[in-house]
Amino acid sequence: MTILDKKWSRRTVLKGGSALAGAAVVAPTVFVRDGWAAKNFRNNPGNASSVKFGFNVPQTGAYADEGADELRAYKLAVKHINGEGDGGLMNTMKPLSLKGNGILGKKVEYVTGDTQTKSDAARASAKRMIEKDGVIMYSGGSSSGVAIAQQSLAQEMGVVFMNGLTHSNDTTGKDKRRYGFRHFFNAYMSGAALGPVLEKQMGKERKAYHLTADYTWGWTQEESIKNTTEGLGWQTVNRVKTPLGAGDFSQYITPVLNSGADVLILNHYGKDMINSLTQAVQFGLRDKQVNGKNFEIIVPLYSRLMAQGAGKNIKGIYGTTNWNWSLKDAGSQAFVKSFGAEYGFPPSQAAHTCYVQALLYANACEMAGTFAPPDVIRALEGFKFDGMGNGPTEYRAADHQCFKKVLVVKGNENPTSQFDLLEVVQEVPRSQVEYDPSIFGGELGPYEA
Repeated sequence: MTILDKKWSRRTVLKGGSALAGAAVVAPTVFVRDGWAAKNFRNNPGNASSVKFGFNVPQTGAYADEGADELRAYKLAVKHINGEGDGGLMNTMKPLSLKGNGILGKKVEYVTGDTQTKSDAARASAKRMIEKDGVIMYSGGSSSGVAIAQQSLAQEMGVVFMNGLTHSNDTTGKDKRRYGFRHFFNAYMSGAALGPVLEKQMGKERKAYHLTADYTWGWTQEESIKNTTEGLGWQTVNRVKTPLGAGDFSQYITPVLNSGADVLILNHYGKDMINSLTQAVQFGLRDKQVNGKNFEIIVPLYSRLMAQGAGKNIKGIYGTTNWNWSLKDAGSQAFVKSFGAEYGFPPSQAAHTCYVQALLYANACEMAGTFAPPDVIRALEGFKFDGMGNGPTEYRAADHQCFKKVLVVKGNENPTSQFDLLEVVQEVPRSQVEYDPSIFGGELGPYEA
């Protein structure tokens, strides 16, 4: 009998209590597959007292700032899963199956790796975690190229990969995999969220010039924002690819000055965005008037860490973000409190995303009653939850893309602190950014690796 032939049963188990102070007692749904728990799978912890996670983040390279905050968040998540600290988002997540005693009674340990923001390095590091360190799940990364490489490996090796920061449409599109899940939003959603705001603030008659990171994220980000702006009536003057980690973008910015464009769209992230935006401002673009209009710069994908690096140059510049520490919902504030107490400053969207991914995987194992990947995957597919800082959220079963509200932000004109850099302009509902999963193609593949 194959795994796909075995029948599912579903039962509800009432928890007798919670190790988390103030946590509500809930009746979580537990998925049980007859006979599967006894079947062996890669890195099955068996009777061991602990299980191991792998955190593969960019500790060097253009996205290293994001990676450092990701690692902080992962370490905090492990503490909370193991019942240490104040519990963080485990106090607000609903439904919650975790009990604050590890996962299925086993404490969580972890190993770390450096993706170097390079696909080959990320894949090699992840393979070492699986084969040498025996991880049952790995997570991390701040590049879609890195994410896609690791997600493909996850499918081959039969170990679940919880994507870190990856914004390319391809991650849950043509390159989606059964063993990969994404909590972060994507380029299509950025375009759909930004469109109405750009129309209101900049009008329908604009000429746009794109500078684009030359890899999968940049390509799909450019395509998505271009489709959005041309739908508003904007003209696309030029689209220029730039290498990841270029540092000096002056040779790419100089042609913009005489292009006739009155908007520069920077499809850049991390230190590349910091450098290209800073140099664009130094070249005087923000002080120009072109076609009778004030010249504008747009950064479709923002983070607070990028805003911090760019300083005053980000004032008034529009973009989107997955989460921001200024949100007032109970989940966001619980996470800000926990992270701030641990590290002395507020978390970034990178930190929030990766913390949530670690908790969601752990919770799915508790729901499934096993670490067996096919069972854990099914527990995550179609899972609906709240209280994690993004409002009502769902992992869509068809493509493993997470759907929730998207934030349109702009650089704060009058920041009150070094962290108060992004003003939330609009919380865009899921209905505005959702799409048919078939538009980006791809196949998830089998439940068995």
